[in-house]
Amino acid sequence: MLRMLDAAPRGVLLWRWPEAVTALSSAAVGGGLSEPDWVLNIGVDSGYGRTDLTEHAAEVAAGLGLAGQGVALFTAADVDRPSRSTEDGVTAHATVGVSHPTWAASGSSIPGTAREEAGVPSQPGTGVPPLRIESGTPRPGTINLVIQLPVALGGGGVVNAVITATEAKTQALIEAGVEGTGTATDAVVVVWPSGADPERFAGPRSPWGKRIAHCVHAAVRSGLGR
Repeated sequence: MLRMLDAAPRGVLLWRWPEAVTALSSAAVGGGLSEPDWVLNIGVDSGYGRTDLTEHAAEVAAGLGLAGQGVALFTAADVDRPSRSTEDGVTAHATVGVSHPTWAASGSSIPGTAREEAGVPSQPGTGVPPLRIESGTPRPGTINLVIQLPVALGGGGVVNAVITATEAKTQALIEAGVEGTGTATDAVVVVWPSGADPERFAGPRSPWGKRIAHCVHAAVRSGLGR
């Protein structure tokens, strides 16, 4: 659900659930393992300079009438244009901006926009052509992912899920010709129902990890093409 507020003039995306959920997140606010009442993806200006992120998130939550504790993501990408992909109960939402991609092992941003052509097809080994990103139209950087699962995950399983999601995101970027593995401010939230018997595995060849990978890959790829 997209909402506009004084504390979030570029919009904010809100997730809530009727039952208790558990989440693992790399978010700046509410990160780590938690049982959130809500998750926010807050749109900010590209020159955003606030460092009191917890206070900013609290202002937005208050403006939405939210109670309890939550997780808050921030992005200069367009939150009014999220991409979404679902498969067998798994849902991935993504807001995608790649104006400042970086290679994880280099520590330095790659200047310029994504290459117009990539040498890798959208699915390696198939004849599907690479995604074409129009040059000269950079989007603010940050890829935020919110992944919702219908099953619970154990400790190792949820770490698997984060790794799988990151690999799928990076695959989509490389296929699209983006010169980097992501941006320096990317964040992910994985949410699952509390109290259920946990799945042990969520790697890319496990049943649930495969679904996570498909959904994240499709959502990021769709976001890159917007």
